[in-house]
Amino acid sequence: MILDELVTVMDGLRIPVMTASYVGKVPDQYVVLTQMEDTFEIFADNTPHMDVCSVRISLFSKGNYLYTKDLLVDALQHAGFTITLRRYIGREDDSGYHHYVVDVEKEYIIKE
Repeated sequence: MILDELVTVMDGLRIPVMTASYVGKVPDQYVVLTQMEDTFEIFADNTPHMDVCSVRISLFSKGNYLYTKDLLVDALQHAGFTITLRRYIGREDDSGYHHYVVDVEKEYIIKE
């Protein structure tokens, strides 16, 4: 669910995206999605009625990542994601990539 929606957001922004790690020829800018947590938040009659999914979006960029970060945050908000963290991790000296993370959550109602 959430990973498919995030891939759609990245496709709309034309940002290459992979899950867990990037495989193949690595572009100058890309995103890696890492699912962090799934929780059942609302229960009734011992049955979960809402699933909350959390994903870390890691943006890697050899250039200026700030413009892409702003586009990404705006697109995520418009797609209904809750942003729980935005943080610059640093520049990786060995690869030359800037690493910026955006953590998101989305709630899904569980249908009976």
